[in-house]
Amino acid sequence: MNTRVDPRYAPRQWQPHEKPTLPGSPSTPHHPTRRRLQYGAVGVLVALTGGLSNALVSANLPYLQGTFGADAWQMQWLPAAFVMTSMSANLLLVKFRQQYGLRLFTEIFLVLYVAIAFAHLFVHGLGSAIAVRAAHGLCGAALNSLGIYYMIQAFPAQHRLKALAIALGMTQLPIPLARLFSTELLQLGEWRGLYVFELGLALLALAGVLALKLPPSDRIKVFERLDFATFATFATGAAGLAVVLSFGRVLWWTETPWLGVVLAASIVLLCAAGAIEHGRRNPMINLRWLASGDLARLAVSILLIRICLSEQSVGAVAFFQQLGLTNDQLRTLSLVVLAGCLAGIAISALTLRPQNLAQQLIVAVAFVAIGAFMDARATSLTRPPQMYLSQFLIGLGSTMFIAPAMLTGMGKVIGQPKNLISFIVLFAMAQSMGSLLGSALLGTLQTVRQKFHANLLAEHVTLLDPQVTARLQAYAAAHARDIVDPAQRQAQALKMLGQAVTREAHVLAYNDVFLAIGALAIATLAWQLVELHLRRRREERSAAAAAPPIATTVPATATPS
Repeated sequence: MNTRVDPRYAPRQWQPHEKPTLPGSPSTPHHPTRRRLQYGAVGVLVALTGGLSNALVSANLPYLQGTFGADAWQMQWLPAAFVMTSMSANLLLVKFRQQYGLRLFTEIFLVLYVAIAFAHLFVHGLGSAIAVRAAHGLCGAALNSLGIYYMIQAFPAQHRLKALAIALGMTQLPIPLARLFSTELLQLGEWRGLYVFELGLALLALAGVLALKLPPSDRIKVFERLDFATFATFATGAAGLAVVLSFGRVLWWTETPWLGVVLAASIVLLCAAGAIEHGRRNPMINLRWLASGDLARLAVSILLIRICLSEQSVGAVAFFQQLGLTNDQLRTLSLVVLAGCLAGIAISALTLRPQNLAQQLIVAVAFVAIGAFMDARATSLTRPPQMYLSQFLIGLGSTMFIAPAMLTGMGKVIGQPKNLISFIVLFAMAQSMGSLLGSALLGTLQTVRQKFHANLLAEHVTLLDPQVTARLQAYAAAHARDIVDPAQRQAQALKMLGQAVTREAHVLAYNDVFLAIGALAIATLAWQLVELHLRRRREERSAAAAAPPIATTVPATATPS
């Protein structure tokens, strides 16, 4: 019986230099210098557009709370909704571009992004804003992929690793960028100022992508009916985990029963997704492959590093916000972090080699450890200039680690293209879950240690102590002109003393957090060193086993001595 091949999925005839690395990725023809520069500019624009949407909201949650008239814990739904959808979006996005092509993939998701950004201008309630953030998570995952593909086109073949290092490093820039100029956007019209800027950026990205299209790619038919069952169960389970990690430290783990219900349901749904995939001939998520030693160790490494990198958001920035500093006063610190991130991108691009991926990961973790231990000396008088160097080092490490981590796993995918989705999901989940887990664990540690230090300090604050009495008299004297009643002045002095004790307890708790991050970074560093040593031992044994045997007998023609 004659079978007719669908021409849409017929293999193309590529030149050796332009053949796509994997199905769904663009071909790589030769480009003139001018066009390479254009691809690079569009790649930067698209990458920043995908990340700034969430960064602008995350950096300004306290200021948006009054606009929506919501409680502080309710505002956590905005960043949580973004992560809930972005974690599992790659399950469908990778297959979509493999089957329907990059151009359609590009146009659909950028137009959708512009439409969502436009819808932001008409959002008046928190519920609608949460729905819009969830849709942005889907589009943001698509734009991250586009940014990588455009950047690859900007470099010749011998410098493709540099392109990947730059494109992946760009994903770490939105948070420090958002803190640099978001204050002015809020002054333009509160939350509308943020969304108008976001809409303008999305329109620029859309114009750039439509004007400069990516080269064509190979297309293969990959969608199956069971894919959607896997996506529904996996995406819902992953979203539930994101909710638990986002709200656990805010509503407190043991005091909110519905968090336990969501966690249990998430585990059941993820197990159901695993059961579906385990019995499939062509699974979306190859659990056997992901459970192999190398991939499992890579996932643990990424998870640990992402927890350590939470120091910048949960540690330093939260520390200064606790002392009463605003984004405006942290602008120079954000600029220093941005400089560190850019330096990390440059160093990674210039030094990245297939043979030194493990060394780059080790150096990145070492920078984070040094920065965290430097921050652990903070006091209530510490201000941003005292943390410039430490935060620069942590920014440096944040962009140095991501490219070698990605390439470590991609090397295993090149020989097994069918496992591409499995690896992308592993990498995205480890990144996202690492960030959420870092925020949850470190935030919980800060809360617990703050209570501990507050109780400890309160035990030593007694009116029999001359220093405490002198401090109360100084507080009372400060209000001598505006409070006439001595009893009220004394009450105000006691209140101010209590605030001072609470502030010092917070400072001590943040120092404990910095020390914990440093210790975890040291443990991760030791893990990486052991991994590197064992890998070299395995390579030496493999080389020795593959070497031809050395002759040990004396040739027959040799003359005896």
